[in-house]
Parts: sequence; C-alpha cells; structure tokens
Amino acid sequence: MIDWKITERGFYPEKIAFNGNKFLIANGYMGVRGTLEEFTKDQLVAVNMAGLYDQVGNGWRESVNAPNGFFTYLIVDEEICRLPECEPSEHSVSLDYRNGIFSRKTTWKTPRGSLTVESERFVSLAQPHLALMKYKISSNFHADIELITGIDADVWDINGPHYSNMELFEEDGLIKAIGTTSEKGHKICVTENCSINLPSEKRLSIKDKKILRHFCFILRPEHDCVIEKWISVCTSNDTENYEQKAASLINDYMKSGYKYVKNSHIEKWEERWKVSEVFIEGHKEAMEALNYSIYHLISVAPRHSKSLSIPARGLSGQVYKGAVFWDTEMFMLDFFLYTDPQVARTLIKYRIDTLDGAIRKARYYGYDGAFYAWESQETGDDACSDYNVVDVFTKRPVRTYFKDKQIHISSAIVRGIMRYIEITGDKTILDEGGAETIIECAKFYYSLLLKRLNRNVYELHDVVGPDEYHERVNNNGYTNRMAKYTFDMAVEVLSSVKNLEPETAKRLKNKYKVSQLIKSFTDASKHIYIPQPDKNGIIEQFDGYMKLEDASLEEVRSRLLDEKEYWGGANGVASHTRIIKQADVVTWLAMFPDDFPHEILLANWRYYEPRTEHGSSLSACMYGLLACRCGMPEKALPFFMKSARADLEGTGKEWAGLIYIGGTHPAAAGGAYMTAVNGFGGIYFEEEKLKAKPQLPPNWQKLRFNIYYKGKLHRVEVDQKGGVSVTREP
Repeated sequence: MIDWKITERGFYPEKIAFNGNKFLIANGYMGVRGTLEEFTKDQLVAVNMAGLYDQVGNGWRESVNAPNGFFTYLIVDEEICRLPECEPSEHSVSLDYRNGIFSRKTTWKTPRGSLTVESERFVSLAQPHLALMKYKISSNFHADIELITGIDADVWDINGPHYSNMELFEEDGLIKAIGTTSEKGHKICVTENCSINLPSEKRLSIKDKKILRHFCFILRPEHDCVIEKWISVCTSNDTENYEQKAASLINDYMKSGYKYVKNSHIEKWEERWKVSEVFIEGHKEAMEALNYSIYHLISVAPRHSKSLSIPARGLSGQVYKGAVFWDTEMFMLDFFLYTDPQVARTLIKYRIDTLDGAIRKARYYGYDGAFYAWESQETGDDACSDYNVVDVFTKRPVRTYFKDKQIHISSAIVRGIMRYIEITGDKTILDEGGAETIIECAKFYYSLLLKRLNRNVYELHDVVGPDEYHERVNNNGYTNRMAKYTFDMAVEVLSSVKNLEPETAKRLKNKYKVSQLIKSFTDASKHIYIPQPDKNGIIEQFDGYMKLEDASLEEVRSRLLDEKEYWGGANGVASHTRIIKQADVVTWLAMFPDDFPHEILLANWRYYEPRTEHGSSLSACMYGLLACRCGMPEKALPFFMKSARADLEGTGKEWAGLIYIGGTHPAAAGGAYMTAVNGFGGIYFEEEKLKAKPQLPPNWQKLRFNIYYKGKLHRVEVDQKGGVSVTREP
C-alpha cells in the first residue's frame, strides 16, 4: 500500500517555483499552484484558468491567471509573520494526492513564544467553480494577532498585464475582484467570504490591487483560531450572469458547511480512483510515482466542458502560452480513453471544433486542408511565434521553425480520432465533424507532396520532426509515416461514407469528390517515401542524417559555452551532429511496431538511445514503450520512472534566460501510464477483444488496472510469469 501523500520539510526559497508545480491542485477548470497563502506574484502564485486567453500589445498571447482568493497572512505583536520574509523554526508542506488537498504547517518563534499556522485547501472536483481553505492559528502565549485575508488581484503574468481594469469592492458581506481582460474584454469574477470562530475587531481595506479583511484579536493558548474561506471563480465565458453565479455559489455552499463540501470533493476523487488507480505489487516507489502522475492527469481533465483540451503544462501557469500541443493526443489520450471516455471525447471534440483555425493556418502558408496549430488556443489559431528562442550571447531572438515546419501535428489529431473510435466504438464522433477533420488533414499532406522526375515516390521536404534540434529536413521518417497513416484513415472514412448517418453522408458527398479523393489518397499512401532499414537495420531519421558528425552526447555537451544555449537551430551544438533532442524514429516504431521485424525495432532502439539528449519530457516514455516491444522490460523501467517522476524530482528546466518555462508535465504523466499499461501490461485490441501480452520488469510481481473498452469496464491483472486475467465488470 502507498500513503498517498508527498511532504517536504523545511523552507528552501530556491524551491518555491518548483514546489508550485509539485504541489499543484486543480479540477480541470482552474489550477492553483502549490504556493503558500502569504505568497504574492513574486513567488509565482497563480490561479490558472482553462481555455481563457489574452494578448497585450505585441506580446505572446497566453492563458489568464485569476486573482488569488487564498491570500492570507499574519501580523503578530505588530510584526509581520509570513514567508519568505520571516524565517520559520519549523515548516512543511504536503499534498494528499488521493484527495487533491494541499496543506502546510509552519511554526515561528517570537520574543514571547511560539505560534503555529496550519492550513488545508482544495479546488472542488464536485463543483469546478469553488475553492475552499481552512486556516488554523495556535500559540503557546497570549498573542496579539491581526489576521489579514482576502483577494490579491496583483496577478503574476509572464506576458501581461492581462487586466485592463480591476474592480475591487464589498457587497452583501462578500468581497469581489472583477477583472476585464485586455484583448477581448472577458470578465473574471473572484468572490470570497469567510468565517472566524473567535470574537474580533473587523475592518476592510483596498490597496495595492488587494481587497482584504482584517481581523484583530487576542489569541490564547487554550483557544485556536480557525477561519474557513469560500472562494468562487466565474467568468463571462461561463455565463452572462457570472457575478450573480459566483455570489450564489458562496452563499449556497456556506450553508452546507465546510465538511460537506470537502466530503463531496473527496467522494468525486474516490469515484475517479476506483477506475484509475494502478496497483503494482513488488515496487512501491513505482506505484507511488505512477499514481502521482495519474493524479495530475485527473486534476487537469476538463470535465466541466464538452469541447476543451489540456495545455502542455496543464493548469500550472502560463508557460508555453497555456497552449495545447500534440502532447494531448499522443501522450495523454490513452489514459482518458481507458479510464474516462467522456473526457477523451471532450479532448477530441476540441480539435474538431477548432478545425477552422487549422484550415486558416493552412491557407496562410498556401496549403490545402487543415494544418493544425503547434500551439493551439481557443480558436485553433496558432499562438506560436516565429522567434521562440533568445541567443544567450547576442540577446537577439532566433528564428525557429516550430510553427511552420512541424507538420506532423495534423496526423496526431487523426490518430486521436481513430484511437477514440477504436477504444470506445463510438463512431458518432465522425458525424460531429470528425470525418471532415480527417479528410482535411489528408488534404493538407496531399498538398505538400513532392515528386522528383527521376523517382517514383512522393516526398515531404522542409520539415521539423519530433527531434527539434534538426530543422528543415527532408523525408523525416516519423512525419512521412504519420502522413501515410493519415491517408489510410481518410480512405477508410471516405470508403465508409454510406455507413455514416444519412445527413453526414449527404454533407460529405456535397462537400467532397469522394471517389476522386479515395483514388488520390490511396495513391499517396502507396507511393509516399518511407525510409527503410540499412544493412545494419538502422532507419535514417531524415535524408542526410547519417552524414552528420557522429559525436557522443558527452562530447556535444562539452561544446556548450553557456548552459542556457539552445542545442538546435542554425548554430546549436547538436544541429550538425547525430545527437537528437527526443525520440523520433523510436516514436514511429513505438506507434507502429508491426512495421518491421523485432530485430529492426531492437537495432534502432540501441542505435538512437545513446544519441538522444532527452531534452523533452516526452522522450523517455517512447523509449520505454519500444523497449517493452523489444522484450526488454528491465531497460524500459528507468525510462518509465523518469516519466513518472518528472514532477517529483524537478530535474527539468525551470528557466530559459529570463522566461519561466517550469510547470507540470502531464504528457510525461500520460507517457508513464502508457508505458505501464500498454508496455509492461502489454495491452492490445484484436477481433473486438481486449488482450494482453505482459512484460513485467524484475521484482514486479503483479500489475493491476482497469480499462474501458467498447463501453464496458474491464479489470486486468497480469503477473511476472505472463499470466493474464481480464474480468468484465457488470
């Protein structure tokens, strides 16, 4: 058994940013970084909102952070008592990731005695607009206390400020902060009320973008002070009556009581864990790390919406502009397909509903079809800029090609749709725009195909594959293979038009020349160039890759003149070598292991792994998956642990120059889950049945998990000897 709690003892200012990610609480609607109640924007406090974006001037467009309704600190005997200004004698923070509850305990020594603060807070999984906190103060002396609590609207922004106006006021006992975003005038309303168990003098202040309640009282050793805070967050995207809704939520749930709301929250978490929990017998650390990863995936799932996706950094802040990447479809989707198909449908619907943005992007670059955004926001338009890296020596922006050359994103969308249909059996997604999405993605790749006069194959030139260190290459193997897959899926959909809903069939026939597209896409799939293994069984990642310098990873790293240098691009230390950022050919082989015999998979794993820097949290899981496909679960285990512990260890990059790039890694969490279930568990689907060929690492005696397949929940248990038990739940 695991204890479901992570704790850090002691206060270390250098860990503030990382702990904000490690101890994150979220409910899909909003994410609250694991910072302390007294912290401000200087400590990267954020209440990050799902699906709400803003742009100021020419700055990067990014997600919006709401005012912080948890803000609380103390003045004791007329001295401010809060971190980081006042050093504690004891301090600890904890996350109960079974129940999504963050807590802290801090003791300060004053000239007259010791004072301790204990708090717990959560964002409700039962009511997504609601957040609660209980804050207890105790002392061993008669302390003169001023407790200050309220809403801090001086919001941390990376590319802000995002509020053109902020109203702070009190009304009917509630305090409110209503912000208006700069670009589109969205309204974000944070409303707060609180109760206190001791008699006190009370007053209200509005200053420095904060609206605060002040409670003054004498705290005696025999009577602890307890306040309960009730916070609601509503926006004009939710309802026209956002202010009234925020107020009614506070008033209604305060009548129910703190304990009732907390228990309802815990019950919702238990509902999720009954399906999502994974049991590993024989490796407690692995089970803890995997379930902690699952906690983060559950936390950021947009259950409040029918069409929304998950940003690359979850809801841990504005990093990567709060945008949605291919991470969702390629690395997170399987978890939701297996444990929460409705959320999986929501993620897929987001891509279908933002098809117009992908079509606009394709038109902008002169292509046909749908070119999905590398960094997608609410409309599907690309938030990625052409200059994403700053040269550490010249301090000038460097032209990058993430936005315009990473064409493989569209194929990830197609894979997501078809994977959804495969696992759920729900083909209605095709009637709701899924069919058009697949066809438009195929049209996009078809418009990119090139044919040399002396070769009878189609090629894709001037692309960036998953390995971003080598830009503008020709015939990236992964990209070409995924384009072929897209053509095949489009042919499958077009060939079965008659089996779709009559209205859908009519719409597709009116919109497309079905027979002509089938012919074109079939020809494209047959003739697109797919790199083949050489005499040693190695697949060249792209044209000319084998002509690059074959330097070791250590040698390339030694060439850095500054630790913050970008390894890729025109002048990067890796760009003229065979060192790659992350799994590329290996991702192809992990996705399509039946493309080649076992010995080819193994040869490429062995070749590319020592040449991979793993400069992305997406990389390790693909090496873990392919190692399992190659019958090497013992070699897959370190990659699994690297993915599962991505948000526990803090080994990722937190800063790029002066830009904060830290945050949670839900794709790594999803990758860890895929490695465990698809890799070690050996899950596959054949003849409409769920099957398994397990390959457990040493010391893993049993692995048990649940999977939804075709609408039915199955319990799967595999063991070290290869035994498999699949039981369908009633």
